[in-house]
Amino acid sequence: MLNADNAQKPIRLIERKEAYKGKVITVYDDLVDIGGHETHWDFIHHDGAAAVLPVLEDGRILMVRQFRHALGRYTLEIPAGKLDEPGEPFLECAKRELEEETGYYSDDLEFLLFVNTTVAFLDEKIGIYLARDLKKGETHWDDDEELGVEAWELEDLKQMIFRGEMTDGKTVAALMTYAAKFGK
Repeated sequence: MLNADNAQKPIRLIERKEAYKGKVITVYDDLVDIGGHETHWDFIHHDGAAAVLPVLEDGRILMVRQFRHALGRYTLEIPAGKLDEPGEPFLECAKRELEEETGYYSDDLEFLLFVNTTVAFLDEKIGIYLARDLKKGETHWDDDEELGVEAWELEDLKQMIFRGEMTDGKTVAALMTYAAKFGK
């Protein structure tokens, strides 16, 4: 509960200047007014992404192992990718990324949750879906991707989370939501 000393100050964007534009993000320097005091905030725009938690008939979960340059190591994650264009439906992106990255497709995708990955300075929003009734298709990796596809038991993945070995936010959120929602 807020008291008078903690009352929220009005915040107003005065000016936004583009500082960098890349393939995936645009970085801005925002000049903002916080209750009469001007300051600069970093803001990163991302068009959004979708991810999918694919569950095989035997209950194992398909995961992708890939190198993440920002961390300097390989990670184990659920399949995911950015929207092809702003406004692309999250569900369509999730279907595409499922087949591109795992070689499986499904017409049985169910919405699990949305995740905003880093709310302090990034507006990326990821729509996450559960995929069942998987059918074998073909992978279509991007030129800059080298992925390994692995099937894992949910309990083993949860233990990796609890030990601090799995830290990818979308993956942790998806796995724990799936476990809570379906009593796994």
